[in-house]
Amino acid sequence: MKTNSVLIVDDEKNIRLTLSRTLESMGLVVQTGVNGEEALEKLRAKDFGLVFLDLRLPGMGGLEVLRRIREKSAKARVIIITAHGTIESAVEAMKLGAVNFIQKPFTPAEIRSLAGKVMEREALDEASVEDYEQLIELCKRHIADSRFEEAKAAVHKALAKDPSKPEAYNLLGAFLECRGDRIEAQKYYRAALEIDPGFNPARANLERTGSHEKSGKIELWSDTGKKTAPENKNNEDPSA
Repeated sequence: MKTNSVLIVDDEKNIRLTLSRTLESMGLVVQTGVNGEEALEKLRAKDFGLVFLDLRLPGMGGLEVLRRIREKSAKARVIIITAHGTIESAVEAMKLGAVNFIQKPFTPAEIRSLAGKVMEREALDEASVEDYEQLIELCKRHIADSRFEEAKAAVHKALAKDPSKPEAYNLLGAFLECRGDRIEAQKYYRAALEIDPGFNPARANLERTGSHEKSGKIELWSDTGKKTAPENKNNEDPSA
């Protein structure tokens, strides 16, 4: 990250306290806000490298705050806090660069793991990235920057490096599903499961897209075992 300052935006005091204590123990400088208006005021006064943002805020909603953050600082990394993934939010959140989600209730260990992964991802030297794991992380960074063509290129490169791992197939399926092509997406989810029957993100995606209701969440990856993005029902999104 460009700065070690973190902004936490949540109207629940216990959530703000848990996040603050955990992130401060990592050497990060933390400020908090209880609503969107307060968050934007702090964002106007200071640059933050990382923002933990609740989608369900009183007054101004989390997506509107996310739009304003993007207008001010395209490099701020936003982690969405959610207890209730909203169907209509997934595509817009991805377009605005929110690719990491943490679901309530969460533990300090999950917070540390996710924040650590985001910081490691930012430190990657794109020119020297070659191995599979780093290419997957580079893909996530490109999504955060709304560079979807570069993100897909990184996934395809990862797939060429090691076609025996499930993450790349699942990510390609997620790109297709966000575009509205569920049938084609299912092929990639199945491919991920053929490689690793225990890969839960692909299993959840395949079960959801094959159900009559088609409800649930798009599982992009599992940074802490439960990272999800809300379900998408829209047809316009990053193309695969």
